Amino acid sequence: MFQEPFLELWESLIAYLPQILGALVVFFVGMLLAWVLSKAIQQVAQVLGIDQLAAHFEIKAFFEKMGIRLHIGRLLAWIVKWFCIIVTLIAATDILGWDQVTGYLQEVVRYLPNVMIAVIILLAGILLANFVRRVVKSAVEAAKLESADFLASTAKWAILIFTFMAALVQLQIAPDLIRVLFTGLVAMLALAGGLAFGLGGKEHASRVLDRLRRDISSDR
Repeated sequence: MFQEPFLELWESLIAYLPQILGALVVFFVGMLLAWVLSKAIQQVAQVLGIDQLAAHFEIKAFFEKMGIRLHIGRLLAWIVKWFCIIVTLIAATDILGWDQVTGYLQEVVRYLPNVMIAVIILLAGILLANFVRRVVKSAVEAAKLESADFLASTAKWAILIFTFMAALVQLQIAPDLIRVLFTGLVAMLALAGGLAFGLGGKEHASRVLDRLRRDISSDR
C-alpha cells in the first residue's frame, strides 16, 4: 500500500538527479569563477592605483565625511562577484527548471548595469564638483573678490545635487519626482541668480545710465 508512492518518489529523484548534479557543478564552478575575478579586479585596481587617484581627487574624503570608507577596487570587485554569482544562479535554476526563480534573477541582472552606471555618475560628479570648486575659488581669489569659499562651495554642491539626481534617475528611483525636483531646482537657481545679479548690479547699472545721459547731453 505504501510501497508504490515511495517507489514513485524514488524514481522521480533518480530521474531528477542528473539535473541536481549539473546544477551543483555549475554553481560551484560559477562561485569559483566569481572569487577569482573578484581577486583579479582588486589586484588590477591596486596596480593601477585607482584608490590613490580617488584620494588625490578628494573622492574618498567626500564619502568619509558621510561615514563611508570607500575602496573603489573592492567596490568594483564586489559588483563583479555578485554579477557572476547571479548569472551562476540563473544557469543553475534554469537547469533545475525553476522558471519563476530564473525570470526573477534575469530581471536582477538587467538592473545591475543601472547600478554600475549610477556609481560611475556619482564618482564622475564628485570629481567634477571638486575640480569646479578649486577653479571657482582660484578665479575668485585671483579677481580679489570676497566670499571665495562660499561661491566655490555653492558651485560644488550644485553639481553634487545634480549628480545625485542623475544617479537616482538612472536607478529608476522615483524618476518623475526627481525630474520635477530637478526642474524646480533649476528654476530656483535661475531666479536666485537673476535676483542676485539684478540687486547686486543695480548701482552699477544706474551709474552707466547716468554716464550715458551726460554723454548725450554734452553732444547736444
